[in-house]
Amino acid sequence: MRPAALLTAVAGIAIVMGMLMAGRERFSGPDASAVASEAAAPDAGGGDAPPPPTTDPQASMNARPVDDASQFYPAQVEGKPLERVAAPEPEKPKPEPKKDAVLPRPVAENAGVLAFGDRKLALSGVIATPDDKTCKDADGSEWPCGMLAKTNFRLFLRLRSVTCDLDDANWSGTATASCKIGTQDLSAWLVENGWAEASAGSPLMEAGEKAKTEKKGIFGDDPRKGAPVAPPPDPPADNPLDPI
Repeated sequence: MRPAALLTAVAGIAIVMGMLMAGRERFSGPDASAVASEAAAPDAGGGDAPPPPTTDPQASMNARPVDDASQFYPAQVEGKPLERVAAPEPEKPKPEPKKDAVLPRPVAENAGVLAFGDRKLALSGVIATPDDKTCKDADGSEWPCGMLAKTNFRLFLRLRSVTCDLDDANWSGTATASCKIGTQDLSAWLVENGWAEASAGSPLMEAGEKAKTEKKGIFGDDPRKGAPVAPPPDPPADNPLDPI
């Protein structure tokens, strides 16, 4: 090959290589090392870098959550840490009061027990006076105080309906309850007039002591001596809606 042709070929190759290098620099991105250095450089605005994580457990306990709901659940109130409060216990249901039962035509079996056919109802708060009980008056003579107590109680009842605090008006055997005629409590009437004693712990004990002091009923003399037996006082007016 001639020297002139060889020089021309070499010069052409050099020009082509120069053009390729220029094009590569124009279309290629920034140097990767430059990008990494820019990312590692501090913010130009002067912002501080985030602090390194702490290993202090006390600091982590006092840290507040950064969610949106944290503003409604502060860690402290008036400078005092929140305390867990036990849930209040549910209220216990109150026992239902006894229902009143209206019982017609009671018969006094004795001074303290009512009879309704084969069923018996003992009045609460009193010790019933047996109808065969005998008592002694001041001169030592005996008199049938139990029978007179029963008679006076029957005269007081006069077969009128009584209202008693029973759970069920259809009991069997013997039940115990407080009963009234109108507003007059039957147990109180017996104790106040001395025809029955108040039971231990009964609210009628004071009335019973008064009846003993005044020698009423079974605590006194035979009322048949010297004067006819006075009828018992009438109870309060009965319910006008009660046909009996």
